[in-house]
Amino acid sequence: MAKVKEIESTTGEAPEKTKKQEKETVMEFVASMAVVLVTGLFIVTFNMQAFEIPSPSMVNTLLVGDHVFVDRITAAPATKWIKPIVPYGDIKRGDIVVFLSPETPGLHVVKRIIGIPGDRIHLRNGVVYRNGEKLDEPYVIRSLGNYAPYRDDFPAVPPELGSVAPEWHVTLRDYIKNGEIVVPPNSYFGMGDNRDVSYDSRYWGFIPQENVIGRPMFIYWSFDTGEGQYKKTAASERIAWLAHVAIHFFDETRWRRTLRLVH
Repeated sequence: MAKVKEIESTTGEAPEKTKKQEKETVMEFVASMAVVLVTGLFIVTFNMQAFEIPSPSMVNTLLVGDHVFVDRITAAPATKWIKPIVPYGDIKRGDIVVFLSPETPGLHVVKRIIGIPGDRIHLRNGVVYRNGEKLDEPYVIRSLGNYAPYRDDFPAVPPELGSVAPEWHVTLRDYIKNGEIVVPPNSYFGMGDNRDVSYDSRYWGFIPQENVIGRPMFIYWSFDTGEGQYKKTAASERIAWLAHVAIHFFDETRWRRTLRLVH
């Protein structure tokens, strides 16, 4: 009988231990998920920001309808308390950056950095020269192919009144030295990869360092979108577009661009 009691006692205690272990496992799982969610929220809120590409100025690197995550931290001024753990880095030539337009308040713009402070820039027949050297730019496309004097021989050909931002029309000559534009301190010269149609530093001037938001990291979603879609502002047009996206999510999403790095 003693042996039977021992068996009964053992079989009676096992379920209680199992339940206790399962209960602890569930609590640990919930706690782990909470940590993941809080960490993810922190990263998205303070380190990354989502942006949508509305224009063709960066084709083919970025297409209209690409949705990107932008790293807001590493290009920002270094903060002492997190400097040891964050890989801060100065904006470099060739970097693609998102910034606030120096011409239109509140407008987010994305361009490639062609010149940093001290660089001398000029174009000759559409080809960029920096500090006297011709740039090799395999990412550039010429979608129009026609010759435009100011656009393609900047800054040798003076802009016509009304063709550039008013302030830039007045101050442009102050930065020209020996036929080249010289990038001033705390500023950058940016241009679009779709060089013929890009409205960039040639037309509104330099990018102030304080206007830089960050570097695009990767495309998290891309939807086949017409160039004129983002110019539609009527509520009915927006609702119609949302319905279109919902219906054609699978067949018009550019799946091959998903998670593509931006460089």
